[in-house]
Amino acid sequence: MLPFALLGPDDSAAAAGIMAFGCFLWAIIALVGLALIAFQVWLFWRIFAKAGYNGALGLLILLPGIGILIALCILAFGNWPIHQRRD
Repeated sequence: MLPFALLGPDDSAAAAGIMAFGCFLWAIIALVGLALIAFQVWLFWRIFAKAGYNGALGLLILLPGIGILIALCILAFGNWPIHQRRD
């Protein structure tokens, strides 16, 4: 609230501009965050597909908190189907 403390009582246009700029910044942050999440899903999709699993298992990372742990446990401790086909 520091910027608003510097504004006078009739500076509502300036306050509206500051709030609009803040909304714009949050929108940019949200778009970058969504792009990073989409990239991470794509990466895990490719890793699961190369391991011989269904690539859709990459969507597990969308589960909040525990999804990435489940995905990593499947990759680390599971028997990869691609190794079973080779033998």
